[in-house]
Amino acid sequence: MRLYTTLFLFLMFSQITYAQIGGDNVYEFVNLPISARVSALGGNLITVKDDDNALAYGNPATLNPLMHQQATFNSAFYAAGINYGFLGYGFHLDKLNTTLNGGLQYITYGDFIAADETGLQTGEFNAAEYVFNIGAGRQYSEQISYGINLKTIYSRLESYNSLGIAADAAVMYADTATNFTATLVFKNIGTQLSTYINGNREDMPFEVQAGISKRLRYLPFRFSIIAHNLQRWNIRYDDPNQVEPTSLFDDTPQEESRFVVITDNFFRHFIFNGELLAGKADNFRIRLGYNHLRRAELNVNNLRSLAGFSTGLGIKVKKFRIDYGLAVYHLAGMVHHFGISTNVNSFRK
Repeated sequence: MRLYTTLFLFLMFSQITYAQIGGDNVYEFVNLPISARVSALGGNLITVKDDDNALAYGNPATLNPLMHQQATFNSAFYAAGINYGFLGYGFHLDKLNTTLNGGLQYITYGDFIAADETGLQTGEFNAAEYVFNIGAGRQYSEQISYGINLKTIYSRLESYNSLGIAADAAVMYADTATNFTATLVFKNIGTQLSTYINGNREDMPFEVQAGISKRLRYLPFRFSIIAHNLQRWNIRYDDPNQVEPTSLFDDTPQEESRFVVITDNFFRHFIFNGELLAGKADNFRIRLGYNHLRRAELNVNNLRSLAGFSTGLGIKVKKFRIDYGLAVYHLAGMVHHFGISTNVNSFRK
């Protein structure tokens, strides 16, 4: 009950004078989905607690003993030749009843042609950004866990460099009897330690997220509903170039009704996803996700597309789990995401 009250207060009293969230902050790459599983499920999965230590990067409260010596590597092929990925490793400390997780998130933008203000080419340069993450999580009670991530962020764009620090804090309720979970996460609380130029300090991509998940009793299927950007109510973008809708008998541009605006903005805060868990020990998984914010911002008017939808597969082959995620961002392209994970301890048996 307290969780729902908190969500209501965030929605009611958060800032309403701001709109579109993209491009407002530094280090925006930290919000990219770091694993193929997460990509396939709409770009966010803070509601599931299992042996996948990549999930702890998004929600440190998911850290648990099943992640002990679990290693993962994920790589995605983004638009315009951009590549990003994640490496992670989990370790459980019995004496402290605490699970630790270390990881590296990276993104490389490729090579660029350097030119002066007249267009004269002067050489080449590249750009890349990195996050070094250390997380810790533990059980507070049988059903409640909590955790924290500490991040060091380094960005290099041509000859400009920036260093920052950030933290994530999370709490999670997991009822194994009913297969229900609920979680609340505060992400990217931090600041720049050094700026790109002239001491111009930029805002961090701070975000509040919450979600619930339920695995059905008589069907091997788990669904999640995840709310994001709860620190800000209005995340719509008013495009001045967009043609306003007209009525059937009048060519005069009509403004959207207040109901349509509120409803659209409300659903932009949500990601819906589901995972079919089949086979022995859930060794085969089919995934589907829908991100309404992504579709609302990247869909092309009057053209049909699957923008906002994502899908993927996961299969365990002997000691390895292989994942694939396909996320449709725009008519111009989609993102293919691949991942592989294994438990290092299994090779010693």
